[in-house]
Amino acid sequence: MTNLSRQLRWYIAIRLVAVVAAVVPYALFQIGPGSTPEPGGDIGFLVPWHTVFYLLGLTCGETLAYIALLRFLRGHPKLQAYIQFGGDLVLISVIVYFYGGIESPFSLLYLIVIAVASTLLRRRTGVTVASAANVLYGGLILLAYTGKIHPPGPSAPLVPVGWVVFNLAIHCFGFYAVALLTSYLARQAQRELEEKSEDLADLQVMHSDVIQSINSGLITTDLNGVITLVNQAGLAILDKPESEMVGRKIQESGLFSARQWGELTAASSQRGRLRSEVELARGEGETGYIGFSISQLAEADGKHRGYIVIFQDLTHWRQLREELRIKDRMAAVGELAAGLAHEIGNPLAAISGSVQMLSGATGSDPAQRRLLDILLKESQRLDRTIKGFLRFAKPRERASTPFDVARVLAENCELLHNSEEVSDRHRVEIDLQPPSVHLIGDADQVSQIFWNLARNALRAMPDGGTLRVVGRIDEEVYRFQVIDTGRGMSEEQRANLFHPFRSFFDSGTGIGMAIVYRIVQDHGGRLHVESRQGSGTTITVELPRDDSAGALAAMEPARLAASELP
Repeated sequence: MTNLSRQLRWYIAIRLVAVVAAVVPYALFQIGPGSTPEPGGDIGFLVPWHTVFYLLGLTCGETLAYIALLRFLRGHPKLQAYIQFGGDLVLISVIVYFYGGIESPFSLLYLIVIAVASTLLRRRTGVTVASAANVLYGGLILLAYTGKIHPPGPSAPLVPVGWVVFNLAIHCFGFYAVALLTSYLARQAQRELEEKSEDLADLQVMHSDVIQSINSGLITTDLNGVITLVNQAGLAILDKPESEMVGRKIQESGLFSARQWGELTAASSQRGRLRSEVELARGEGETGYIGFSISQLAEADGKHRGYIVIFQDLTHWRQLREELRIKDRMAAVGELAAGLAHEIGNPLAAISGSVQMLSGATGSDPAQRRLLDILLKESQRLDRTIKGFLRFAKPRERASTPFDVARVLAENCELLHNSEEVSDRHRVEIDLQPPSVHLIGDADQVSQIFWNLARNALRAMPDGGTLRVVGRIDEEVYRFQVIDTGRGMSEEQRANLFHPFRSFFDSGTGIGMAIVYRIVQDHGGRLHVESRQGSGTTITVELPRDDSAGALAAMEPARLAASELP
């Protein structure tokens, strides 16, 4: 109905132009001081000025009335159409009456109204309007021929009866033929248009589905870098709503700066397609890595109309690559450490024992005693390092029993809080939800993870700070975090955190975090590190949950009670 209302507005404007364009030129040729033809003269006639003004006034008045009715009949466009068709038929009949009667060329205007009715409201309305046109035109001609009315023009006896009948028959046939033919053509055109529209809609849906189903992010821009399209994967990777992307410069997406975009588009124009990676800053100090390719967007004729940016989030893949690299390095280091510990352990024990004996047998020479003390201290430090190598290279067999990980963490936090490593300037907070979570694994090794992480966190806060231990259940893993407000780490330190022999503290051996990594890997878990210099460090440990752990833990009290029965 909204489409019909819009078409009627166009029809109002077109009819006004058509009537004025038809009447005014004709009147200019026929205008004269009289209104009756000379006896025996030509069939032409003269029309007074005031008649032209009356007809133009009537046309403009109808046009204003139709415009007003559009407002009052806003919800009834079909009724508005019938009113316009009826009013136009009456107007054309008036024009035919004043301009020639049976000889008037303006009877052709009926065909326009009939064609419009057949096009807008199909065959039934077209036939109805054609019938009304036949009644008005035929009645006008018959009344004029019988002398009931006297239009300007030739008198009735001058027109043969055969000509009148022929004229009416031709008009009647033409009116109905136009109505039927126009409605048929309109119906065919509408059917073809609907089919084309359906095909276009299907093509658009398929195009949209393909674009939105791509796992990679996709952005299209115009030549000025204004984003014209972005798919759902792209919105998810960039973590932005569509309203903040489409219609804005691609620099606002965070992928590129204005300078980078200019350089990349220029390079892609020369190479055809450009592939590279960029770092993407994210919330809370996180950094993502985006791999992308830029190519030109061309029309069917090959004209360059913009750019296509296809990108993927490589952060997870880089983490996996880094984990694989660490595993390979630690495996090699583990083999080396095992052999090295065997080769150095026994000589070191002999050296340490000999130094102790020499220290006891030496006289009171302070210089020699100081040298022996240094030698004994260094040999003891080397012994600790060798033992760390052995724990790293050959960890003890992992137990696989159900245990309450939240309870283990709570007990270790309590011990840590009362230990000498925590000073008055330190504050230890614990937040475990829920307070009881059962896993299957080695409780002692999980405690070792906690102590290594907690001690490193305290060492990173020599001037005091807050150490928080947070535990949560997340789908199929139990995640606990050790968070400190210490000095943090640089990007290089974070990358080498789990590598053996890379201690960041003066008294460290560089083995503790490597052992933590191996224990977590043995339990099938994962480690995540978030740290920035001066902003503290958050180390997240994810341990897999097993539903059987809860079941075994629930059965444990019953088993113990049964064992106590006589």
